[in-house]
Amino acid sequence: MSDLVRQRNTMHIVLTLLGAIVTILVLLSRLADAGISLGGLNPFLWKRRRKWQNRLEENPIYHVEDPMEAAALLVTAAAHMDGGISREDKVFILSAFEGMFHLDKKEAASLLISSQYLLGKNEVNIDWKLQEILNPSLPNFTQAQADSTIDMLQQLCADDSTDDNPQRRELVKNASEILSTHFKPDREWGSGSNA
Repeated sequence: MSDLVRQRNTMHIVLTLLGAIVTILVLLSRLADAGISLGGLNPFLWKRRRKWQNRLEENPIYHVEDPMEAAALLVTAAAHMDGGISREDKVFILSAFEGMFHLDKKEAASLLISSQYLLGKNEVNIDWKLQEILNPSLPNFTQAQADSTIDMLQQLCADDSTDDNPQRRELVKNASEILSTHFKPDREWGSGSNA
């Protein structure tokens, strides 16, 4: 007899648990239909969302990993040191992008526009944060790429004989020091995934 009573008591507990589970599932379904999701209470999901939100709110200038984009950013920033890019600087930059990076006219113009956009979003002096800006792209630079970037920057300063801008010269000097110390074995701009 005691086994039969024990089975009935166990059955009541199992049925009560099943009823509670079904009730909870129905309530969650109704909440989901009403637009309320409990997925937001997941701490792992919250952490991932927060990480992406912080990354989106950060200045994109600190996330440039491609050496070509970083080089274009440096050259455009150096040209902007006067307050804006002159016509001569723009012609020089576009021809340098076409020659050094092996881009056509449309791609070179697009690279210049994207660099100007990043600089326009940037409210800090690029020279002060140059190391932080270049850190994501430095491991991807090769010696040839670093040397050609330094050459472009020096040519930009040499071509600007009408106005000796000390800020521009300081930026070129600092960028040259940073780039000359970090490089990988030789690889040309057009021959690799980083080009």
